[in-house]
Amino acid sequence: MSDLLKSLVEHTPIPKMIKIRQSFDDTILDDPLGELARQLQSEPSMRKIHAGQKVAVAVGSRGISRIAELTKTLIDELKRIGAEPFIVPCMGSHGGASAKGQAEVLAHLGIDEERMGCPVRSSMEVVELDRLPNGLPIYCDKIAATEADAIVVINRIKPHTAFRGAIESGLLKMISIGLGKQKGAEACHQLGFKYMAENVPAMARVMIQKLPIHFGVAVVENAYDQICRIEVLGVDRMEEREQELLVEAKSRLPQILFSQLDVLVIDYIGKNISGDGADPNITGRYPTPYAHGGPDVNKMVVLDLTPESKGNANGVGTADFTTSRLVSKTDWPGTYANGLTSTVCAPTKQATTLADDRDAIKAAIKTCNILDYTTCRLARIRDTLHLGIIEISESLLEEAKANPRIEILEGPYEWTFDEEGYLAK
Repeated sequence: MSDLLKSLVEHTPIPKMIKIRQSFDDTILDDPLGELARQLQSEPSMRKIHAGQKVAVAVGSRGISRIAELTKTLIDELKRIGAEPFIVPCMGSHGGASAKGQAEVLAHLGIDEERMGCPVRSSMEVVELDRLPNGLPIYCDKIAATEADAIVVINRIKPHTAFRGAIESGLLKMISIGLGKQKGAEACHQLGFKYMAENVPAMARVMIQKLPIHFGVAVVENAYDQICRIEVLGVDRMEEREQELLVEAKSRLPQILFSQLDVLVIDYIGKNISGDGADPNITGRYPTPYAHGGPDVNKMVVLDLTPESKGNANGVGTADFTTSRLVSKTDWPGTYANGLTSTVCAPTKQATTLADDRDAIKAAIKTCNILDYTTCRLARIRDTLHLGIIEISESLLEEAKANPRIEILEGPYEWTFDEEGYLAK
């Protein structure tokens, strides 16, 4: 079969490429760890935590800038006042929806017992706290709910990948879905993304009322995946302030500075990059009809999976083509668990699979519905977190030159593949 596919694409030309730099607002927080420590020391909710109390620090699976250092700073400040912190993986169904898998996800992010200096207590057991008026059950990690005197959460504020609302991806989602573990995530998703903008904050409000949640650490990043704002938010102002920070986060979102592409090539997808493997806000490929934005992309190719994703290839199904390498690295049961929990199963399907990078890229060009393949409007990115330096095909050069936010760095040049047909990355 691979010989047949190869024969179908072998004569498709691949355009020469040009390396460019896209410019975005690069505002950065000079000393995020110092800023976090200062805010913690002055936060009224922090002063309500007393010596000897056990504090559950809820940390998720996202690739937040300097997340291990931020977590360690929070742990150290809790220790400084005499509290006894422990870490709870806070990631819904990620990590294969297993206690071991979730601990391993955190370890890949640099968060483990040795480096943090406190226990990591990973369990998928939950307790049911209550139900929403619409009947949805509200769950919480059993250890955090029954053994912690206080709970604090850390998360990045950013647009969600599958719905729009005043509250999207942030502290309230970390509480309602992350702390809810697999069962909580499943419950929150049960009625679909059409109602997530209502159910996420509604569940979080109940959990804040019934659990000893003291505060959250909100992080906003600039377009270069760097921290530009940190705020410690007590539960009394968390929801209102998160709405404001979401507006800022949306304004800082990076983008591909071309509104229409025939082909988008993505080197890596992974859960550490986005819950959807590649952020749909960047690619324009959304898993539901309840979100929008980004470029018009005819065909999309994903080439490889990050090691940090632990085999979870959620998002590969939103691409048109992928490679045998990515498929061989995929933990399909773990990936399917993501769809079974979120109820959105298209992103967990296997995309049309070619033998290698070269064939997958050629397949995308061949099927992108243009008469002259040499005019293909193609962009290549490393992943959706890194959009500063990208590559574009020659057909986009004049458009790039006319954009003051784009600098031409190098090219045009040919693609370089190894003997097996894979790109050097």
